[in-house]
Amino acid sequence: MKLEKIIKVARGEVKADLVIKNARVVNVLSEEIYNANVAVVGDTIAGISSGYEGINEIDAQGAYVSPSFIDGHVHLESSMLLPSEFAKLVVPSGTTTVVADPHEISNVMGLQGISFMREATKNLPLDVYMTLPSCVPATSLETSGVDLNSYDLALLIDAPWVLGIAEMMNFPGVVNCEESVLSKIRLGLSKHKRVDGHAPHLSGKDLNAYVAAGIKSDHECTTPEEAIEKLRLGMYLMIREATGARDLEPLLPVLKTHNTRKCMFVTDDRHPKHLAKHISRMVKKAVKNGVHPVKAIQMASLNTAEYFNIPNLGAIAPGYKADIAIFKDLEKFEPLMVFKNGQMAAKDGKMIIDTDSMKTPVLRGSVNIKYLYREDLKIKADSDTAKVINVFPNSLITGKTEEKIKTENGFAVSDAQNDILKIAVIERHKATGNIGLGFVKGFGLKSGAIASTVAHDSHNMIVIGTNDEDMYYAAVELVKSQGGKIVVENGKTLAHLKLPIAGLMSDRPAEEVQETIKELDTAAKKIGCSIDEPFMSMAFLSLSVIPELKITDKGLIDVNKFEVTNLFV
Repeated sequence: MKLEKIIKVARGEVKADLVIKNARVVNVLSEEIYNANVAVVGDTIAGISSGYEGINEIDAQGAYVSPSFIDGHVHLESSMLLPSEFAKLVVPSGTTTVVADPHEISNVMGLQGISFMREATKNLPLDVYMTLPSCVPATSLETSGVDLNSYDLALLIDAPWVLGIAEMMNFPGVVNCEESVLSKIRLGLSKHKRVDGHAPHLSGKDLNAYVAAGIKSDHECTTPEEAIEKLRLGMYLMIREATGARDLEPLLPVLKTHNTRKCMFVTDDRHPKHLAKHISRMVKKAVKNGVHPVKAIQMASLNTAEYFNIPNLGAIAPGYKADIAIFKDLEKFEPLMVFKNGQMAAKDGKMIIDTDSMKTPVLRGSVNIKYLYREDLKIKADSDTAKVINVFPNSLITGKTEEKIKTENGFAVSDAQNDILKIAVIERHKATGNIGLGFVKGFGLKSGAIASTVAHDSHNMIVIGTNDEDMYYAAVELVKSQGGKIVVENGKTLAHLKLPIAGLMSDRPAEEVQETIKELDTAAKKIGCSIDEPFMSMAFLSLSVIPELKITDKGLIDVNKFEVTNLFV
C-alpha cells in the first residue's frame, strides 16, 4: 500500500503526507541548486517538482533543503554520553545518521559492549550503523578487557546494522600477513562489506599492500601529500575533525583541487562541548575556506552513504529516505528544521522528540585493579637520563626526547619545574597488577595529578602527576566511582566526572556532563595545566599504534619499532 501511495503522490494524484514548499533544493546528485517543492510519504521522498500538495505543508520561504548529514566514523563512547544524550546534541545541528565503531567499549566489555551499544541506540531519532572493531586489543603491547577474533565478529557480521569491519589499526599486521589480522579482513570482504583503514604515515609499497588487502578508507591523513597518495590508490578520505585531532584545515587544498567524491567528513572522538555543531561545523569551515557548498554537503551526506553501500540515503531525490535539513543560508549552516524519516526531529537548534524515557541496558562494573600500594608508583632510577613522551597540541602524534631526570633517594620523580611529569598506566580489567611507568612532557602541571579510565585503546587507568601521593589518591577515587576523570591536589578532589558505564560513559544528562567537564578543565588549569583538552591528550598517550613514543600497562612503547622499550637510556 505504501509503494502505491508513493507512486500516486509522485504523479500528483494524491496528497503527500508532507510537502516542503518554496525550497531551494541542494541536489548532491546533479551538483546544483534549484527551486522546487519536496513531497514526502512516510519516511520516503516521493517527488521533487512544483505543484505538490500535502496533508501537512511547510513553506521554506526560499530556504535551502539539503540531505541531512552523516558522520562516517565516530566512537560514541568518546562523547562520554549515553547515545540518547549524544543524539540530543547532534540531531539539531543536522546529523541524522552515524557510523559508529564501538571499539572503545569492546576493549572493555567485548561482544557484551557491542550489544549494549546496539540496544542503547535503538529507536533514536538518529540512525546508528556500526562497523565491528578489528583491533581488540589494538596490539599485543597492552592488556584489554577482551580479545575479539574473527570468529567472535562472525556472530554479528550479517546483521543489517553492521556495515563492515572497523578501522584496521594494526597495519604492520596487514602488510606482514598476520593470519589473525587477515582473517578479519576476509570476513568483511566475504560479506561484501567495507573494511575501514587507519594507517598514519603509511606510504609507498607498504601502502599499496595495505590497499590491495581490501582496505578502502583512512581517517589519519594530516598532510595534502599523504591524502593525495591515498586518493591515487583508490582510498576514500575520511577527513577528521575530532576534539584532539583536527585535520580539515591542513587538507583543504586537496578538497579544492582534487576529486571530492571519495571524501567524507568524520568526527572520530569528540567531547560533548564539540558536539553541538558536529558535521555542520565541518561543512561550514570547508565552505568558508573556498570549497563549493554543494560539494561540502555532498561530502557530508551522499559520499558517505555510497561508500558504506547504504541504499537511498544522502540525497534529496525520489525514493530516498526523508532525512532532511533546512538551512536559511549556506554560510552558517544552522538548521531551521531537521527531519528524520519524514518527521520533524529538531527545530531552531532544539530537539523536539523526547528521548529521556529510553531505558539504558545494564552493564557490570569494569574497574578491577589489583590492590594498589603507593610504592607501586615508584620508579627506580637506573640512570640519570630517561626517554620522555613529548605531547604536541591538537595532535595524536607524540615525540620522544632524552632528558635528565630528577631523582630522590635512588628513585626517579616528577620534575614540575622542567615539566617532566610521571605517568602511570594501571591495568584495570583483569587485576593483573600490570603498571607501566614513565615520564611525559607538555602538560605543565605545577601540583597535584589528573587521572582517567578513558585511555585509548584498551582503556586502562592513566594517571599523570607531580607527586606519588596525589597520583595514588586519584587512582583510588576512580576505583570507587567505577571509572571517570578526576583532578586532585594535596589529597583533595578538585573536580570529578564519574563514568560508571564501562569506565567510559556517564549516566547523567548531557548538560550535567558538560558542566562537570568545564569544572575539570578549570581545575586542571588551577594546578598549572598549560594545554587545552588535557584529558583528550592524555587519553591517547597509551595508543600504541600512533607514533612515536607511547605508554601502556606493559611499559614504554616505541611505536616505530612496535616494541616495549627501556625507560632509561
